[in-house]
Amino acid sequence: MYEFKPDDAYAFARHVHAQAYEHGGELVFKLCPYCNPKPTRDNLKSFSINLATGQFKCLRASCGVTGNMLTLSKDFDFSLGSEMDEYYQPRRQFRKLKTSERPIEPKPEAIQYLTGRGISEEVIKRYQITVQNKHPNILVFPFLDAAGKMQFVKYRKTDFDREKDKNKEWCEANCKPILFGMAQCKDFGKLVVTEGQIDSLSVAEAGIANAVSVPNGAKGFTWIPYCWDWINKFQEVVVFGDCEKGRITLLDELSSRLKCTVKHVREEDYKGCKDANEILQKHGVEQIKKCVEHAIVTPIGGVIALSEVEHVDIFKLPKLQTGIKQLDRLLYGGLPFGGVVLVSGKPGEGKSTLASQILVNAIHQGHKCFVYSGELPNYLFRSWIDFQIAGNSHITEYQNKWGDRNYKVSDTNRKMIAEWYHEKCFLYDNRIVDGDETRSLLSLTKNVIMQYGVDVILLDNLMTALDLEPGKAYDKYDRQSLFVKKLSRMALKYNVLILLVAHKRKNNFSTNENDEISGSGDISNLATITIAYEKDKELLPEQRRLKVSKNRLFGKTETKGYILDYDEKSKRIYGQGDDLGFDYGWDQSVDQFIDIGSEEVPF
Repeated sequence: MYEFKPDDAYAFARHVHAQAYEHGGELVFKLCPYCNPKPTRDNLKSFSINLATGQFKCLRASCGVTGNMLTLSKDFDFSLGSEMDEYYQPRRQFRKLKTSERPIEPKPEAIQYLTGRGISEEVIKRYQITVQNKHPNILVFPFLDAAGKMQFVKYRKTDFDREKDKNKEWCEANCKPILFGMAQCKDFGKLVVTEGQIDSLSVAEAGIANAVSVPNGAKGFTWIPYCWDWINKFQEVVVFGDCEKGRITLLDELSSRLKCTVKHVREEDYKGCKDANEILQKHGVEQIKKCVEHAIVTPIGGVIALSEVEHVDIFKLPKLQTGIKQLDRLLYGGLPFGGVVLVSGKPGEGKSTLASQILVNAIHQGHKCFVYSGELPNYLFRSWIDFQIAGNSHITEYQNKWGDRNYKVSDTNRKMIAEWYHEKCFLYDNRIVDGDETRSLLSLTKNVIMQYGVDVILLDNLMTALDLEPGKAYDKYDRQSLFVKKLSRMALKYNVLILLVAHKRKNNFSTNENDEISGSGDISNLATITIAYEKDKELLPEQRRLKVSKNRLFGKTETKGYILDYDEKSKRIYGQGDDLGFDYGWDQSVDQFIDIGSEEVPF
């Protein structure tokens, strides 16, 4: 019945006033709460609770205690919630009700009322429904457990007046809450659960052997600890709750808590009625049978039938052309949307330049972009990308006072370039150093996607991006893994393309490109495509080798790599068949001006 939650481990630490911290997927205690040793160096941090399973252990040989959260609950009088406590450590003492030696004989008033609701005398006798001796207008429903012992009694007024009466139904105080009809069930095949007692009698009227109802209405589940073992013996449970405003009572709770198969009556089979008894009176026993026979499995959130999955031609998926023809050809048109593309390389070898050039191509193709640049000031990122957009023919070359060759994009061209990408590209403002400590780059990215319609995101790079994620002090690899998992889900959910820049290890001995990425192995595992951009001893100083070590979509990789050149003037990267002077179209009105330094002179 108990399902472990990491919060329970933290709650236990508070319960025993322990000092603890999270490390490597475990909650590590300064001292073991069982042996409580002296705080020497050898005795510290020997006790931990696994935050995935709830299992605990003490590594001290003299202690060696092991167990789970239920063990801790019993040993330290630690509460896991009232229902868990009641199931595993029953403490309440209920009234012992007298069970009649002979079946209770229904009185005429009970028979008269219930037959008027469509219930036969045979069913009334089987469930032993009667009325109070002094108050024949009050029905008595005896709740007998599976052994036939009286555990609970409920009453119902047959002439309820909303203006005069306070309660329509009530029960005996301090009785063990169980399901009505347990004693009348015949086997452990199919069980039908209704909200009201007259509804379960209606199901029984249709010849369905196992029909029960809850003791305390749609929101009362105090009965679960006392009926848990019994109800989970059934092969399946059909929820036949009240159908109100398109929702079926009892369904959500029982679906999430029971371990057996849970089905529910289809909404259309209610035929506009509220409950089983109304269906019985209006449409008869055949419709009740149909309701139960046509019950469907409760859908599980996040699970769909394979046959319902839409067919998609992966070769026709929307893609972003990178501008590197060899890469686009390998990927059948470019980088696919709906995933994370990992761009890796060693520091200073140009991976950020490659990523920003892909971003320029995204803007050119009509996509809106968002950039997080953790290592460049805002002005330097803009300056760099302006060079890539401007192109060789719109960059002025000059010599500075130290005799070095420098390059410049004129103010006029910068203004025109800015107009070209206005409201097409947004940048994380990294001037805010100490602001809102709870601000998350992930949540900010989500908001930009939703509000600005962004569908291409560049995060440069992973390690600096993690600094913006608030939360508990996880192990750094756990933080990386969790961050990239969330990125992958975001990309899939919103069908966006996320370019994630990550460093390679400075020293590595692996022959697997995906293993060389610095950090958690989950980083490359979760990526749709992994690209490496790096120097090579066999190449010229300005050249790099681009490799595709993982291609989840098509399977095709290129581990030998494509040789790419770098143009220092325009900061552009290009390979075989690429147009270094490609015009992105920002200068469509350039014929109105001629550049002389930073001056604008009309023709």
